[in-house]
Amino acid sequence: MATPRTTTTTAPIRRWIVRVTIGSFSLAALLGIVALLGGGDFGETEGQILLTTLLVGVVSIAVLCYLTTAGRRSQPVGIAGGVVVLVPLVTGLLLIWADGGGGLDEALVKTFAVGGIVAATLAQTCLLLAPGEKANVVARRMLLGTIGLAALLAVLTSLLVLGVDPGDGFYRAVGIVAILDVLGTVVGAALMKFGPGSSDDQRTSATTLDLPPDVAAALAERAAATGRTRDDLAADILRTHLDTAQPQDSSL
Repeated sequence: MATPRTTTTTAPIRRWIVRVTIGSFSLAALLGIVALLGGGDFGETEGQILLTTLLVGVVSIAVLCYLTTAGRRSQPVGIAGGVVVLVPLVTGLLLIWADGGGGLDEALVKTFAVGGIVAATLAQTCLLLAPGEKANVVARRMLLGTIGLAALLAVLTSLLVLGVDPGDGFYRAVGIVAILDVLGTVVGAALMKFGPGSSDDQRTSATTLDLPPDVAAALAERAAATGRTRDDLAADILRTHLDTAQPQDSSL
C-alpha cells in the first residue's frame, strides 16, 4: 500500500538536508579543533574559524528544529525557517571574513541581527507546532497564544535592532512579553506532554497490537525508508484499510 504522497516525496529531501547539516557542522567543528591545536599564536584567522564554527553550529540546530515539521501540516513554517536562516548565515559569514579595516557595515549588522531574530522565532514555533498537532484543547490554545507572543517579541526586538528607541516603557514591555513567551513555552510543553489527553495518556490507553515478526520487520523497514515513526505509519495503513474495506454482507 502506498503511503501519503507528501511523506514519500519529502523523505529523501529530509535525509539530504540532515546529511548536509551534519556534514557542514562536522567540517566546521574539525576546522575549529585544528585551529585550536595548531601551533603558533592564536591570531585573527583562528578567531574567524572559531566564529564560523559557532555560526554553523547554531544554524545547524535551527535547521534541525525546522525539520521537526516535515511531513506535518505545519511543514510550510519549517520551509520558511529554512529560507530565512540563510540570511543570518550569509551575513554572518560576511561579517566574520570580510575585511573590517573600515569598520563593520551597520546595515549588514542589522540585517544579520534581524534575520537571526526571525530565524530563532521560527525555530521556536516549529518546536511548538510539531507536538501541538496532537495536543489537547487547552494546550493548543496556549500554544497559539505563545506563538503570538513569540512573534510580537520578534517584532519588538527587531525594532530595537533597527534603532527605534521609544523610551523606558518600551523596554519594560519587551521584558514582559519575553517572560510570558518563556512561561507559555514551558507550561504549554508540559501540558502537551503530561496534561489530560496528552501523548502519554493516549499511549497508555491505546490498545497494543502484537504483530507477527515478518509484518513488524516490514513495517519498520517502510518507516525507516519514509522517515516516519512506526506508530504513525501503522495508523495510516489501518485508517486507509478501514476506509476502503467493504463490509461483508451478514445475510450471506
